[in-house]
Amino acid sequence: MAWYVDESNLNKSDGNKDWWKHWYGPSTKAPVSGIYKCLGCKREITSNADDPFPPQNHHQHSQTQGDIRWHLIVRTDTEGTA
Repeated sequence: MAWYVDESNLNKSDGNKDWWKHWYGPSTKAPVSGIYKCLGCKREITSNADDPFPPQNHHQHSQTQGDIRWHLIVRTDTEGTA
């Protein structure tokens, strides 16, 4: 789970952009910089835009956890353009 100290430093999104709606597989490129959460195990990672997500062997899932798929939970502005 992502944590924060000061809510005034966060902006709420309307969620209309595609990057909020999709799940991304191992080794695919991150569409935007941010914090991503794995659907199955709830592990979180940070990734920069256009960098590949960790490969399939980054961590293992049990059969009940299913495939490794990443979902954006916090978008970050690494270029200072927001």
